[in-house]
Amino acid sequence: MSQHQGLHLSQRLSQQQILAPQLQQSLAFLQAPTLELRALVTQEMEQNPTLEEVPEIEIETERKREEGADDTTQQLDPTEPPQDVSVDPAKEKPDNEPVDDFQAEFEKLTQLDQEWRDHFAQTRVPNKASQEDEEKRQFMMDSIVQETSLQEFLLDQLRTSDIPEDRYSIAEMIVGNIDDYGYLQATVDELSFSTNISAEHITEALSVVQSFQPAGIGARNLKECLKLQLEREDKTDSLEYRIVTQKFEALGKKRFPEIARHLDATVEEAQEAAERIKRLDPRPGRSFLPDTNQYVVPEVFVTRGDDGWVVKTSQEYIPRLRISNHYKDIMSDPSADESTKEYVRDKVRAGKFIIKSIIQRQDTLLKIAEEIVARQEGFLTNGVTALKPMTMQDIAEVVGVHETTVSRAVSGKYMQCPEGVFEMKYFFTSGVATADGSNVSNAGVKEMINDLVKNEPSNSPYSDEKLVKLLAETGVKVARRTIAKYRSELNILPSNLRRTY
Repeated sequence: MSQHQGLHLSQRLSQQQILAPQLQQSLAFLQAPTLELRALVTQEMEQNPTLEEVPEIEIETERKREEGADDTTQQLDPTEPPQDVSVDPAKEKPDNEPVDDFQAEFEKLTQLDQEWRDHFAQTRVPNKASQEDEEKRQFMMDSIVQETSLQEFLLDQLRTSDIPEDRYSIAEMIVGNIDDYGYLQATVDELSFSTNISAEHITEALSVVQSFQPAGIGARNLKECLKLQLEREDKTDSLEYRIVTQKFEALGKKRFPEIARHLDATVEEAQEAAERIKRLDPRPGRSFLPDTNQYVVPEVFVTRGDDGWVVKTSQEYIPRLRISNHYKDIMSDPSADESTKEYVRDKVRAGKFIIKSIIQRQDTLLKIAEEIVARQEGFLTNGVTALKPMTMQDIAEVVGVHETTVSRAVSGKYMQCPEGVFEMKYFFTSGVATADGSNVSNAGVKEMINDLVKNEPSNSPYSDEKLVKLLAETGVKVARRTIAKYRSELNILPSNLRRTY
């Protein structure tokens, strides 16, 4: 029986969950950190002409008015309507003129604007930055320059080098195969096979590249990287150079007696040489990584008040929006054609949704932060070891949102507290049972392990089994394999590699 192949049309019924565009936008606002949120809002303002940002001078004037009033939520004088959405177009028209059905929308906007004012008044960080702080921050922002990549830096050196013209393109190809840490990611044979260039010519060009700054660049492995740096320092006759070239594996395992015996040195001399080797850079290209300088803007501030901990959300970078009076006048103009009004009506409704989304974002973030602080008072007082186990489900149940909402709200957000600045996800950890039936967080256990290792005898470091017993003495029961896992996450070597002689 023959089978016919080709294109066919068919119908099929299925159910698929699709997020509405407005819901997607609201979730994007919730998940975005402060600076990213500002970029999103700027994009929305470019697409929606009815939206405008309240000028800083008006915000400052309102702030001073609030600080000077006995009641921070005092209503403004109705005879002097504010310059934003609280202006009611219906009141600007004679009583005998018809009022557009959109008047109800503006009344909602008036209420929304008051909520916006109240939100800023309640959540503003109380200690406003001084003029000196503002000048320092502006100086920092003005001082940020475009970083030069490692490849650009190497190519600049290549252009000023004395490399023969027929080797120049080979050197460019080698630079293109160097990763962000400064290592050549292909062997000479692989480059030769893929380019049909002789291995001898590639080796000559590689030698030129390896003479560039930073020292150790273009190495094919860690051993060669350290070797190149020692050669650049003219230490080819030193003990550390002989250790790297002859006993590199023993160095990694800290077998100092073996190193001393084979290189005719004392154990103390081998240890001192190893310390000097530590000062070399195992990743010479690291300083050129684009994320070397990361600027974190805390969104939540936790301070100690007279009645306990005070939680505030920062409004410094949050854009404060309003509906432009120009478009409200269009809606109030009886001579405006219906198509224009319909366009403005859609844009105003979209703008109102954006304003409400920003308010909702800030309120959700504040409620989550308040619950985190309520559960982690021990951390704020006593540090990491007092951090309690906490899941996003725990917070979601109290705040009254879904667990995924908590995840989105804390994503990329930072909290500033007396212990320092922490990513909000840091406070969500699983726990380990203690002898008294309570729980301690994984982060707390890791901190305990770290403290024990720091204070262990250098000539007799604690084994994983010993760490289990020491933690058990404090009431924390942890399996040996868990200790090994946490030790690995902390980048702590096994006990036999931590021993010094």
